[in-house]
Amino acid sequence: MNYLLIIILFILTVMLCIVGYFYWRQYRFIRQLTHSLELQLLNQDSFLIDSPSTLLKPLTNVLNNLHQSNYLSSERDKLTGLANRVGFKRRILSIMPISEGMLVLIDIRQFRFVNDLFGFVFGDKLLKAFAKKITNISCKAQFIARMNGNEFLLFFHKPLTSEQLFAIKNDLQTLFEIEQQPISIKVQLGVLSLNEHHADVSLMLRRLDLALKKAKTLKQQIAFYDQDDDKAQYRELLIINGLPKGLKQNQLFMVFQPKLDIKSGQCKQVEALIRWQHEGLGLISPSEFIPLAEQTGMIEMLSSWVLDKVIAQQAKWRNMGIYINVALNLSSTDLDNPNLAVDVATKLSQYLVPAESITIEITESALMSSVENTIVILNQLRDIGVKLAIDDFGTGHSSLAYLRYLPVDEVKIDKAFLNEFETSAAAKHIVKTSIELAKNLGFKVTVEGVESKSVLEVLTGFGVDTIQGDYFAKPFTVSEFEHSYPQLNYPISNES
Repeated sequence: MNYLLIIILFILTVMLCIVGYFYWRQYRFIRQLTHSLELQLLNQDSFLIDSPSTLLKPLTNVLNNLHQSNYLSSERDKLTGLANRVGFKRRILSIMPISEGMLVLIDIRQFRFVNDLFGFVFGDKLLKAFAKKITNISCKAQFIARMNGNEFLLFFHKPLTSEQLFAIKNDLQTLFEIEQQPISIKVQLGVLSLNEHHADVSLMLRRLDLALKKAKTLKQQIAFYDQDDDKAQYRELLIINGLPKGLKQNQLFMVFQPKLDIKSGQCKQVEALIRWQHEGLGLISPSEFIPLAEQTGMIEMLSSWVLDKVIAQQAKWRNMGIYINVALNLSSTDLDNPNLAVDVATKLSQYLVPAESITIEITESALMSSVENTIVILNQLRDIGVKLAIDDFGTGHSSLAYLRYLPVDEVKIDKAFLNEFETSAAAKHIVKTSIELAKNLGFKVTVEGVESKSVLEVLTGFGVDTIQGDYFAKPFTVSEFEHSYPQLNYPISNES
């Protein structure tokens, strides 16, 4: 009896050991599986599970196949089938360090207009056709990737000559036919030579972006990275990061340039212009920091500051007995604000300033970027009583069909048209025709950039209403303008 009991206990012990061992192996497998999944999430290459369990091998195979599929799809652009940014980085890392070669970043210019005009399906088909074209160019790239919506990157083992780069550009600018619709495109190239820039992939891409940005800014077909581009980007970072601080510390300020009313010979309007005396960079031009504010989303903050300063100053002048109209500039981004008219009306009410004493100037290109929306916003501004002007008239792409419907009071002919005014009969004719066109549409006309008496006299004969330029008055600070205001008249007007 005792012998039988011992045998039974022995058998139970063995069975418990076997069961325990089985569960221990399964626990070990699960830990290994969990760790491997963690590696996958961290973008590691390995996904290897060695399980002795025949029951779990099908699961292991499925997981391995799933990993390989995800691994490949994460590095491929789904639309074009080319590598994406992740795939490019991994490929470059696999061949580093690189002692020579070249990266070329290609941008399809103004591609968003393709989507706006023809739709996203059409745009996707064009991108696929472009990707196919880029794989068949005469200068074969060793590696091609689609980096984002309309930017493609090419890697070459050997540096290319300027002639080869232009050949690539020309190959890609051939006519495409999408949905039986012929369409031509323009491209710009940013180029980075890798003989000096091969230490870090992120640094490569940043400098390549700088090269392409330079091509766009300078309106060049091809631009190469150089070390000064890093300095330029550092300056931009200082400007962007310093803007909020500059506003708080009153580093930014307004100056006011008087305009001459030809008929009366008096100053009846000034234009408010923003300036920035940076603590480290000195005086920064608005043509430099305003585009950066637009790109970084800070233009709304800046425009609100300008609106407040200008209307507050207008209130002070009116209390001093200086009754003039003050013009201020708004950007294209401001026109996207559906509450723009409400914001302006609120400031006017806050400072008790009549709306008709303020003119809002908007560039022609900003007006035409979204015509229907622009007309709605302009009508809202007109309804509250402010005056409206088209700035830089003649430099944009306005359609006469739309121009006659814009609810504006004034057009300002850009100073660029006066560059050859005194030496070219054609330049005079263009200015005269522009003035006649604007006046026939019922607009008052201001000409910017007048710097001589002879130009003023010719423009007066053309029927211009107002001139602005250094010949009459340069931009003044507030105190300078208040001191000069009583003398701001022009004797020649008494002869007319």
